Parts: sequence; structure tokens; C-alpha cells
Amino acid sequence: METKKNTGKFFSRNPLNQQLLWSGNVSTAEMVTETMEASRQAGLQWRNIKLSDRIAIAEQYSLYLKNHADRFAQLISDETGKLLRDAMGEVNASIAKVGLTIQAIQERRSETVVDQMNVTRNSQSISIDRRLSFAPLGVALVLGPFNFPLHLPGGQIIPALLAGNSVVFKPSEFATAVGAEMVAAWHECGLPKDCLTMLVGDRDVAKLAIDAEQTSAVFLTGSRNAGIAIHRQLAGRPEVLLALELGGNNPLVVDTNVPDEDVADLVSFSAFASAGQRCTCARRAIFIQGSSTDSQINALVEKSKNIRAGYPSDVPMAQIGRLISVDAADRMEATYHALIELGCQPIIPCQRDPQKPMLIRPMIVDAQGVSAEGLASIGAMEWFGPLLVVHRVANFDDAIGLANQTSYGLAASLLSDSAENFERFRQSSNAGVVNWNSPTSGAAGVLPFGGRGESGNHRPAGFHAIDFCSDPVASLEASQIASSNLWATVS
Repeated sequence: METKKNTGKFFSRNPLNQQLLWSGNVSTAEMVTETMEASRQAGLQWRNIKLSDRIAIAEQYSLYLKNHADRFAQLISDETGKLLRDAMGEVNASIAKVGLTIQAIQERRSETVVDQMNVTRNSQSISIDRRLSFAPLGVALVLGPFNFPLHLPGGQIIPALLAGNSVVFKPSEFATAVGAEMVAAWHECGLPKDCLTMLVGDRDVAKLAIDAEQTSAVFLTGSRNAGIAIHRQLAGRPEVLLALELGGNNPLVVDTNVPDEDVADLVSFSAFASAGQRCTCARRAIFIQGSSTDSQINALVEKSKNIRAGYPSDVPMAQIGRLISVDAADRMEATYHALIELGCQPIIPCQRDPQKPMLIRPMIVDAQGVSAEGLASIGAMEWFGPLLVVHRVANFDDAIGLANQTSYGLAASLLSDSAENFERFRQSSNAGVVNWNSPTSGAAGVLPFGGRGESGNHRPAGFHAIDFCSDPVASLEASQIASSNLWATVS
């Protein structure tokens, strides 16, 4: 990502070889105003297009992604550093999202007559339908992330469009080329141009779009700090719907009876997949003390030490890739040292390669002996990279208590052979995604996806994203007027 000062030009390059991936103009205040108004005007037409026709365009988009999957995956890898197999997985998830969203709107937001009632007016029997329908919001502003630059914004753009909204999309400044390619694909598939438009730039551009009078909804996937900033910016504008998909400080609890090799596999994948750049990655592994605890942790450490971290072109093929930028890697190193300052002890220390400054290998620290105040500080932290804190607790109740010792509530997981323990864990957890014998990062497209506490604002995405893309409208409908003295019933 490169912005030329005083020229308004924006360039997206592969940081590994400086290959130019996309270039264009940074959106100015005037451009933002023009884009938002054009989107509003387009939306007035789009909302009147039959749902079946909107679905047909979305299905064409899905087919386009399938036919150009290799190109999209390569672009995601080049721009964000995601390993090619992970990028292809993202493309496949984006393809599947179209069908899931069509299913969601048909199941959850279809117009329906709830029931009928008959009333008598002036000796006439009148049938009244009680109908539920849904109205689009208007202009939806989608602010996308860098870590899943096709799939996650698509998870909001697709339902927004199917619900009859127009969309203005500002991709992450670290994934602008992917965003531009996505928008172009929709247009190629028949979507009217101004129904989906793109803004280019950083948070300052986003602020301008949020403030625009045409904005009816803001959908963000990002950090807690970004979500709070937008929440404050929209203070006094209750008519603007805000849907936040934010980060987490996700706990994974390990019971005493889980085999070492399963612990090593599930915990390391939860913590370090995608170099820890998934909002659902485990940040804290909580081990219930028992005779097997030391061997469980040792197995995790050995597995993590042997994870191959590298760039997409490395041979042998890496298992996790780089961080999104040198600044992001610097922040992760600073987070590691902040944990050490709180009293954590290094198990796998921070390792940086001067020749690969965006690369950080898996890090693990031990929180045994950290003060209660320090544990509270750890629970309040948010980071986005391959760093795991290991805790030891005396029993299952303590594990639940420590797991919930955070203001975040995105994901949590329990590794245990006890169904009774999982039921207690699920009911006690503060998270919106609660898994059993699965990674914290495991999610299903047929389920809602969203966090509680400071990980969201009660607007889950996933299958339920369609719910925040329209307003319900209640109607009492009589096909004829029968003169009657309604006031006669009022005494």
C-alpha cells in the first residue's frame, strides 16, 4: 500500500517484489459525496428489482468467482501475503456464501402473510391479512478487513444487495486490489454500476463516508478500537444501523484427559493458523492441572516450534504466512514484550528475521505466577498475530472463570471428552461462538457468526447477516373498505 503525497494517487503493490497490483485515486471529500449520492439514486431503482432477478445476478457472481478462482486466489496471496492454499480456501468460501445467503433470505426475510382475521363491519365480513414484509435500509457502507478481503466483506455485501440495498464499499487499504477486482466482478455479472461502488483510502475516507447524509447503515469488520470510534461518530444518528464484527481475546480450555497429540494439533491450529490473523484465533490456552498437563503443554510447544512460517513462494511450502505489514509485525513484537512486562515467562520467544521483516514465528508465553492484576490486563488486550498465552488452573470452575475474564466475547472452545462439561462451558461462556473439540477458528456458514461483549453489537453476521440488511414492516391489509362506525366501540 502506497499513497503519493500531494498527488492523491494510491498504489497497491506486492511488498515482496514491488509488483504493481492496482492503482487509482484516493477518494476526496467531493468524490465521497458524489459516490454516496449516486449510490442513493441507484438504490431507489435497485430496491424495485424483483428478488428473483437480484438472486440471478448473485448467482452469476458466484459462477464468475468459480471460473476465475485461480486469479482471485493469486491476487489475495500477492496483496495480503496469505498462502495460496489459504487464499483458495477463501475464494471457495466466497463462492459458497452466495448460495447460503440466498437460502438465508428465503428462510429468514421472505414476505409472508402471518395469518388472516375476519371482522364484521356494518354486517359485512371483511378479511384482513396480517403481513410481514421487509424494506431495504438504503445505502449500506461496508468497511472491509485485510485478513479475508474477499470473503468477509462479501458476507455483508451479498446480503445487503439481495435485500435491495445499494452498497458503497471501502476495502482495507491493504487489500484495495482485491476489493477492486470484486467490485468489477459484480459489474461484469450485470449489477448496475452505482449499486456497488468503491471508495479508496484509509480511515479518513471512511470517516467522510460515515458522516455522509446518504448513509443508512455501516457494516464494519475490524478492531474494537475501530468499532468504538464509529459508534461514537454515529452518536445522535439512531437512523443509521451499525453492525460491528470485532476482534476477540479467545480462550481455549484443555481438560486433563485430552491426548497430547490432539492438544498439540488443535491448540496450535487455533492459535497460529493464518499467522494468528483470524479474529477467532485462540489467544489464551487454559490447561486444567492434572498428571498430563506438562506433557500436553510440551507437545503443544514442540508442534508449534516445528510450524513452518514463511512467504508464499518459499520451498518447502510454509504452513503460516507473513503478517500484513512491517508495522503489524512490530506491534506483535511490542505485545510480546508487554506480556513479559506483566510477568509472563517466554516458552517460545519472539523471533524476527531481518531478511523477512513481516514474518513472525509462533510465540508462546506462560502466565503462571502473573498477578491477578496482570491476568486482568491480559484479558483486556487485543492482538492480531501468532502469540499464545498459556495458563494453568486448578479445576474446571477456575477454567470457566478465567476464560470469561475478558471484556471480549467472540469465540471459545473446550477440549474434553465430557459432554456434561461442555454443556456447562457452553452455558457459562460469554462468547458468541462456542466450540467443543474443535478449533476456536471453526465456524459454519449455516450458523450465525458474531461476538458478544466488546466483540460486537448484537448484529451477528454469517447466516444471520441478512437480518441486519432490512427493516421488518408490519401490515394489516383489507382488500375493501366497508363503512362502519369504528368510534362506536369506544366508550
